[in-house]
Amino acid sequence: MNTVSAFARREWGPLYVTLRGALVTKRWRAVPMTLGAVCLTAFFQLLQNQSWGHGFVRAIGFVKADDPLWLALLRTPLSLFVPALDLPVWGALVQVLLVFGIAEICLGAWRTLVIAYVSTLAGTTYARIGIALGPDGFFGLPASDAQVVDTGPSAAVVGLAVFVCRRYRSWFTATLVILAMIGEVLVKNNLAGKEHLAAIAAVLVVCALSSLRRRRRQRRRRVRRQGLAVGSRSGAPPIKS
Repeated sequence: MNTVSAFARREWGPLYVTLRGALVTKRWRAVPMTLGAVCLTAFFQLLQNQSWGHGFVRAIGFVKADDPLWLALLRTPLSLFVPALDLPVWGALVQVLLVFGIAEICLGAWRTLVIAYVSTLAGTTYARIGIALGPDGFFGLPASDAQVVDTGPSAAVVGLAVFVCRRYRSWFTATLVILAMIGEVLVKNNLAGKEHLAAIAAVLVVCALSSLRRRRRQRRRRVRRQGLAVGSRSGAPPIKS
């Protein structure tokens, strides 16, 4: 039991402390962007199920691989909040509320939106590449997938989950998420599953670039401190960077 408790504290302790502190002090005010995203998702679901609103949602939020690239790029941000028509809307709402909420508390609203958009854009871009590769290879897709309406928050949710786990060093949870997405593709080899893998790949690249930038900043700080220390011992003026 002590081993399980130690593992839980190590894996989720820092994340729990961050979430609890924000929710206890601010409650719902800790996640205003998330609440807005949930409302927007529910609004689009209501709208696209009306005969008078479906065309409008399609025009601003439906993305397909055979769309012109410029049009797909314009629609991609809002497509994130348009629930997939073949899936229950409550799943999208729960995903947005939980994962976006956790990410907003841990990363901030703007960083959450950026990671969500990068993840969604990676999936949208992959769809075009996969169709160009054809159905024969593991990374390829059949030409019929060019007509699939590609909407919903799932790629963003997967990307945010991996990014938050990496930020809080929840390595076991991140590994579970990645393995689950690989298993999804092995069991059901479709566009959505492969887009999730593309989202994970894009977020891992972002994580690697972030780590590289942080190491460079730390190296510059060490050099600066060493220069100041040498200057103070020798009586010379401090070295200015």
